[in-house]
Order: sequence, then structure tokens, then C-alpha cells
Amino acid sequence: MVDRSDFNAVDDAAWEHAVAREAVIRRLASTATPNRTEFLKACRDLGLKRSRLYELIRAYKARPVTSSLLMASAGSPSGSRRLPDEIEAVISGAIEDFFKSRQKPSINALQKEVRRRCSQRGLRAPCWTTLRDRVAALDPAELTAAREGAKASRQRHRPVPGSYQVERAYEVVQIDHTLVDVIVVDRVHREPLQRPWLTLAIDVASRMVAGFYLTLEPPSALSVALAIQHLVQPKFDWLEALDIDADWPAEGLPETIHVDNAKEFRSKAMKRGAEEHGISLQYRPIGAPHYGGHIERLIGTMMGAVHLLPGSTFSSIKDRGDYDSVAKSAMTLDELEHWMALEITRYHAERHRSLGIPPVAAWNEAYGRRGAPLRLPYDLVGFRIDFLPSTERMVRRDGIHLFGLRYWDDILSLWAGRQDRQMRVAYDPRDLSTIFVRTPDGQRYPVRFADLRHPSITLAEHRRAQAILRERGRALEDEVLIFEVIEEQRALVDAATSETREARRFSERRDRALDGVRAYEAEDADPEPEENENVLRDHPGFYVEEWS
Repeated sequence: MVDRSDFNAVDDAAWEHAVAREAVIRRLASTATPNRTEFLKACRDLGLKRSRLYELIRAYKARPVTSSLLMASAGSPSGSRRLPDEIEAVISGAIEDFFKSRQKPSINALQKEVRRRCSQRGLRAPCWTTLRDRVAALDPAELTAAREGAKASRQRHRPVPGSYQVERAYEVVQIDHTLVDVIVVDRVHREPLQRPWLTLAIDVASRMVAGFYLTLEPPSALSVALAIQHLVQPKFDWLEALDIDADWPAEGLPETIHVDNAKEFRSKAMKRGAEEHGISLQYRPIGAPHYGGHIERLIGTMMGAVHLLPGSTFSSIKDRGDYDSVAKSAMTLDELEHWMALEITRYHAERHRSLGIPPVAAWNEAYGRRGAPLRLPYDLVGFRIDFLPSTERMVRRDGIHLFGLRYWDDILSLWAGRQDRQMRVAYDPRDLSTIFVRTPDGQRYPVRFADLRHPSITLAEHRRAQAILRERGRALEDEVLIFEVIEEQRALVDAATSETREARRFSERRDRALDGVRAYEAEDADPEPEENENVLRDHPGFYVEEWS
């Protein structure tokens, strides 16, 4: 008799036999002492000895189900071992010492090792199938941990209870980065630069792309903030500027933003900005990559499409073969952004394999399940500022000092020289010409360089100038020297852009940042100055600079 927990695996004849027994044995098991005449009749009807019938009655009382009455098959029980203990010890030792290693030997190699050890002991070596069965009986998680490491074992075998069920649009938005599998060229000389970074956001309920951001810089808190701004803002005007006629309805404040544990997702600006606008930040449990499966699959889909572009690096050296990605590169970052927008809108309109409908249709259904419209930032300008990096600064009598630069506006006169209070100062690393000061009453004011003759500069240029001054042994806080060095460096970079890729990279990043800010200011210009004091001169540009 065996325990057949998976009764669906039992053959029909054995199951029918057990069903016939169950009807008889259920009656006998229902009484404490079976009637002798009925008991003997059951033995004759079932063709069983009395001792065997007693065993079946006890088994049925313990587990009153038909499968408890299945007969054991003839032969040795499954998993039993009939080899001598000495040979079993050799096999176990070879598996532990040899097979469970990072070299990941095959079963054929294990057989040779077992033969060698048996020969040393004068034992008869077991056959290949015996070793195969011993390996198959090992715990897969334990074997993977021994051969590939604990992390690989967790990722492959750790249970994933339940499913990640999200019903409403923007209930959960996942965000992650990837290095794009294509090399872009600069706008001036159209010479190869590098692979850009892409930050993507996906609405889990509908699988719609919520927003994205392209940059030449590694991921930072600012690149995350700009991706969040893109997912929150309406897409119509942005698509119209790109001359794309498509429906991209994703906009509004998400309930939860789901990210991994990278440092750019744990910045103070990110946390405080989300808290300010009632957005919950959810971090992926360490060692549980399946929690970010939706965004990772989207990244895989987008990169699969990118592989068709000129200058693609593909996903591996093997896939790339002898394709010269650098020589074939042809697209600027602006052109790649345009192409990415087209690809995303095409993805929205095609049937999604998991959903069975296009993401845009799934969005409409998921939005309908919300019961209330999505929230929008009451102040989109303030929303942008809240996600910028910031620091505390005193308002001195001559203004605010940040990065060795001085800022002034008449509004600061109210707090100038008061040493009892610091103010929150936000800045955009793409353009240090303007900072954004939050006053004690909660208002935000843009404050420009005290010397308006200074040109707009990026934080990258400023840091580079300070490094040069440090090498020269000069004062790092001398504002005049800082701008002189920046102008000197700009002249050198501009002269070298046709010769070195590094110079082209720096020039491209600088020009994209500053040109983008100017374009945004022109677009967002307000004819009424008094109504425009709190306007953030931000833009959908592509420069990101890391900061500590």
C-alpha cells in the first residue's frame, strides 16, 4: 500500500480497483467492530485475506479517501537503494567533493571519478544510470547553491508566493534604468560618442509605458526625477512637438512608485518629493528580482527593437559577431529619443501577449476601475522643483553662496544677515545660473547669479574648473577664477571636438543641457512677470550630472 497524493497519476485500472474497494470498506470502517458475516463476505468479494482487509480498514480510517486503498506496485519501492554501503559511501563522497563544485562537472565526469575511487578500494563501480538517479534525487536548490552560488539558487528556486495583482491604472508604476544597446553620435560632427542611458517607467496594471528619459550620463537622482516628471505630465504637447500623431493617455500622480535599491532611488530629493505629493515609494526586497519583472520585461522588449538600429551593440559579443558598432553608428540622442517615442506608441497599439489586448486598451479598462480620476500636481512647476537636489543654506548679507558661486535677488533682503534660520535651496545640475529658494512661508523663488554677466554653466563644468584650480593651487571659492577657467576649458573643448571622442562627449553634454534650458524658458515664458516669479526654468533636456 502506498500514499498516492497525486491520484491523477495513477493508472485507470488501479484506480478503478481502489474505487470498488472504497464502497465496501467505507461501510466496514463506519463501525467500531465490523459484523463477522459482513467482514467475511467482503473478504470473498474483494479477494483479500482477513489480515489484508484489516490493514485496508485501518488505512481508510486514518485517511478516509479512495487513494489510501491503492495497492503498492510490485518490485522495490521507488527511490530504494540496493547497492552495498561501501559503494553508496563512494558515490556520496564523490557527489559532495567533486560534483558539487563551481566547475560544474557533468554526470559523465562524475562516473569517471566514481570509477577511480571504486578502483582504489577494490569495489565494483556502479553504472551511469545509477549516478544519474542519485543526482536527480538531490535537492535542486542545494545543488545550484553549491555549483553556482547562493544568489543564483535564490533567484532560481526561491518560492514566489501568489502573484503581483494590480488592477487600477497608476496603482503601481515601476522604474528602472538600462544602458541602451546602441552607440549615438554627436550633433555637430556626427562622430561616435557612447551608449546612452535609458530610464523607463511602466504602469503595472496596463503595461503602458508611463514615461522615459534618455541621457549620456549614468543614472542619478536627477535622471529619476526627470523620468517621474515625464510620467506625470500630459504627453499630447510633447508628442505634437515631435510630430507624432498617437494616443498616450498616461498622466497623473501614481499611487506607488516601485524601484530597486540603487542609491539614486534612495536620495533625499526622491524620498521627500514623493512624500510631498502623496506618492508611496516601494523598494524591491533584496534578492527578489521577480518583484521588478514587469519593468525588466519592458526593457527587454525595447532593447530587442533597438538591435535593429544602426550602431547597435546587441546584447552580447556573441550576438554582435564582427559587426562594427562604432563605425555603423548614425543616430544622435535627439533622433534616438524620437525613434523611442515612435516605438513606444507602436508598442501601446499592439496586442500584449500577457494581457491579450493592446496596452492602450488595457489602460482604458484599468483607468475605469479607479473609481476616481488620477490626481494631478496642483503646481506642476513646484512639482519639478520638489524632485531637484537641494541643500540648506544661510542667506548672508551679500546673498546665498552655493558651490563657491554667489546668488542674489531682492526678495532675499527680508532674510539677509539673519543667522538663526537656514533655507532650503534646490538646484538643477544642468544649469547653475538659477537656484530655487524655499522661504519660511513655503513659497519658492528663482534666484539667479548675483553677477548677471556670468554665463550659464553646468555642474560638470564647475567641478572640472575647481579640479583645475586645485591642481594650480588656487582658491576654489574665487568666483572670477572659476568662470575664467570654465571659459578656458570651453575654448579647449571646442577646439578638440573634431579630434577626440571625450571632447565631443563633454561638448555634447554641455550644449544639450544649456540649449535645452533655453528652449524650455522660451516655451514657458509668461508675458506677466509678476505671475511668473515661481516658474521653474526646467526643460525636457537630456543632461544629467551626478552629485554627492
